[in-house]
Amino acid sequence: MRLQSTAPRSAVVFRPFALAIILSGLILGSLATGAANVSLSGLFYGGEGGDLLIVSRLPRTLAAILAGSSLAVAGVIMQMLVRNRFVEPATTGTGECATLGLLAMTLLMPEAPILAKMAISSIAAFAGTAVFLALVQKLPPTQPLLVPLTGIVYGGIIAAITTFIAYQNDLLQYLAIWMNGEFSGVLQGRYELLWASGAVALVAYYYADQFTVAGFGKDAAIGLGLNYRVVLLIGLGIVSLITSFTVLTVGLLPFVGLVVPNIISRYRGDNARTTLPLVALMGGALVLASDLLGRLIHNPYEIPAGTIFGVLGTGVFLWLLFARPARRG
Repeated sequence: MRLQSTAPRSAVVFRPFALAIILSGLILGSLATGAANVSLSGLFYGGEGGDLLIVSRLPRTLAAILAGSSLAVAGVIMQMLVRNRFVEPATTGTGECATLGLLAMTLLMPEAPILAKMAISSIAAFAGTAVFLALVQKLPPTQPLLVPLTGIVYGGIIAAITTFIAYQNDLLQYLAIWMNGEFSGVLQGRYELLWASGAVALVAYYYADQFTVAGFGKDAAIGLGLNYRVVLLIGLGIVSLITSFTVLTVGLLPFVGLVVPNIISRYRGDNARTTLPLVALMGGALVLASDLLGRLIHNPYEIPAGTIFGVLGTGVFLWLLFARPARRG
């Protein structure tokens, strides 16, 4: 007798081919949307239209996809390492610590090259995330909501310290750029660091099986022969690099690493080897859709993609909290 799948029909949307089709449509829409009227044929025939697409719209589109994909992957890793569904780089102090590292470099070494700023930002994010993991180890495992609450309070403290330092040195404008993800300033030559973020996300796929085992908990992972400490350090390094790359280039995008992994896990399970490509596709698609929506709502003015995704992400997060678990075949 042949068994029928109990997965909801809506789960078809969360398959690689369907997500790729949706992402392709969003890419075409992003390339065709802007203050100037430019046809997509201009990309092939050159002229002013082709220059605009190559210098501005194509980099902006690619930046949104790379940022969304890598942050969503970072969210998966954070949730597995902490063993909690309600954490991501923006709710664990990782983004705030990366911003504090950037601010420190801006004050102490303003002429430092971009790689030096990225390195210090990554180190600050790594250290801040490690402190958060140490804090959550003290929390009772029967109260899972205490973990994100602790992360929000911890991140709030770091953000308050950063804001105070920025205020004292008249750098609040810089801080606002780093903390609010938006793509209006993305041009050719100003977003390429996000390709490194995408490369780090690919490294995460190489360690996908180890992260899945680590999600069982420290004792179970060690019992299965996993070098838990090494995997933990690799995971923290990946999350820190992705966060610092994103903050340095386009600013922090909230809820991406929280919403996307939870949606995919709800319909496709928790095997990182299987779900990471879906998470990357959906993360890129949703951030690109948020950027496109921000350009269309009040055209020719723009609403930052981080603001759009924050509003939509809040609604999705509440739905995830109260909706019944999906049945998977």
